Amino acid sequence: MSHTFPALSWAIWPLLLWGLVWKAIALWKAARRDQLVWYIVLLVVNTVGILEIIYIFVVSPRYPEMGQPQTL
Repeated sequence: MSHTFPALSWAIWPLLLWGLVWKAIALWKAARRDQLVWYIVLLVVNTVGILEIIYIFVVSPRYPEMGQPQTL
């Protein structure tokens, strides 16, 4: 397929790296907060970083990390 669309072969690597970085951060945060459902969803669903960014900036700030006291 890279012979048919050579422009796509160079474009896919930055996209994969982008998604991998966001996925790693989101998985780490979900694991630290003991959120198994989010961890599984983030691990299985590939959204090129979109779902991971939503989790990191919208969902995870609502929950404290394990072992830290909750503040109201």
